[in-house]
Amino acid sequence: FEENILDACLFLMDKAELELSGRGNPIKICRVASAVINSRDDNGVIAGSWDNTYTYGVAPSAWTGSVDILLEYYSSKQPVRYGQCWVFAGVFNTFLRCLGIPARLVTTYASAHDNNANLQLDFFLDDEGKVDTKLTKDSVWNYHCWNEAWMTRPDLPVGFGGWQVVDGTPQETSDGMYRCGPASVQAIKHGHVCFQFDAPFVYAEVNGDIVYLRKEKNGTQVIENIDTSHVGQLIVTKEVGGDGMMDITEDYKFREGSEEERLALETAVMYGVKKQTIQDATYQPQKDVEMDFQVQNAVLGSDFQVTITFRNRSHNYYTATTFLSGNIVFYTGVTKTEFKKHSFSAKLEPSSSSAFDVAIKSSEYLSDLLDQASFHFFVTARITETGKILALQKATALTIPSLRIKTQGEMVVGKQMSVTVEFTNPLTQTLENVTLRLEGPGVLRTTKKQFRQIPANSTLIWEVKCMPKQPGLRKLIASLNCDALRHVYGELNVQIQKP
Repeated sequence: FEENILDACLFLMDKAELELSGRGNPIKICRVASAVINSRDDNGVIAGSWDNTYTYGVAPSAWTGSVDILLEYYSSKQPVRYGQCWVFAGVFNTFLRCLGIPARLVTTYASAHDNNANLQLDFFLDDEGKVDTKLTKDSVWNYHCWNEAWMTRPDLPVGFGGWQVVDGTPQETSDGMYRCGPASVQAIKHGHVCFQFDAPFVYAEVNGDIVYLRKEKNGTQVIENIDTSHVGQLIVTKEVGGDGMMDITEDYKFREGSEEERLALETAVMYGVKKQTIQDATYQPQKDVEMDFQVQNAVLGSDFQVTITFRNRSHNYYTATTFLSGNIVFYTGVTKTEFKKHSFSAKLEPSSSSAFDVAIKSSEYLSDLLDQASFHFFVTARITETGKILALQKATALTIPSLRIKTQGEMVVGKQMSVTVEFTNPLTQTLENVTLRLEGPGVLRTTKKQFRQIPANSTLIWEVKCMPKQPGLRKLIASLNCDALRHVYGELNVQIQKP
């Protein structure tokens, strides 16, 4: 609802060559918009970049809102650099709401990126029980953001209207273009993936199983372990009327292991989602030993530990040869470097639990850190007595320090007030070439400032004067960006009074 945004959104429909008669149809609008939001194959709004280099553009984490992106595209007619999934989703949300289609952002934690929609993500282990990165092609994104748009679906049987998944992030082509949706959330939940559009892909994103395999010398594949609950662990959106999150996992899937879940899966398979049937008679998991691990919450730049716990439910003594591999990853699950390798032998007493701590030092990870300070830990343990393997993986992120925003003066429409942004550098190094952004729809236009250096442990203070234009509850949001530190944000809700 900012100035010129409606014109920019109407321009997008011209750009997508959507005939005028189709512009009253939310199904068609979503279909063409999910292609034109990304720049692949049609020079659309945002160019994606996932390789940690953002020369000649803005880092995806630096944007504070969708207004700047849409207006820049509208004036330049060239793709805006750069976006990643939450940027595509944020801009798509603005587009849909601007045209009167109710929409919301959805985040799925541990979202499968299954290259062949066979509902199975294959992770190959080598002889030691570590992951073989050369053979493993499937990936699990730490999280993935898409949108839901609310509409009726007269093209589908009764009952499949309501929330529909639409996704502007270019992952796979659909009918020859990079786009996804609208796919009925209700249909995905019940496995009715025969209905258009792209339901099998979304179904696999939230329901894939991770299968750990080992290749024998003669080429046969042995299944070592199957994890049915890792993918699509948590699906959330913003709560109505607040900044908290609302868990909507149950909208997408039935409870793991329930009768309805099995039925939905059988339905999905019947309608053409491929499920590789595991015809491996030798797969008998180690049922009487459970393994879990927790990663301690830690702030960027500090040491932390990973605690691995075994529960031996049997009356036998077991020994578990355990490997921990710590990797610095892009949020798409792709590994940049392995920064930690640790192995130990764990003695498991009968009918008891044992915990083992592995220390992670900041000096081990700091030099290779990526945008989101995210790690991926793999733990595999081979039970010596039975030869069986337990395997578990988790993504985790360090806590990144935030920006503090304060206001001074009366907060009244048409009167000058000031906003201050503060930040303390938590690292032991000086931050170079830092950009701060501050935005508050209805309060102030996006403002940017460059700082050449912020020395270690020192605090930066930036004051901006502004004049609010609209009364009511408003949000200020700030971001800090530099090569050594990204994804630094701060926000503040302010109540602007009428004059």
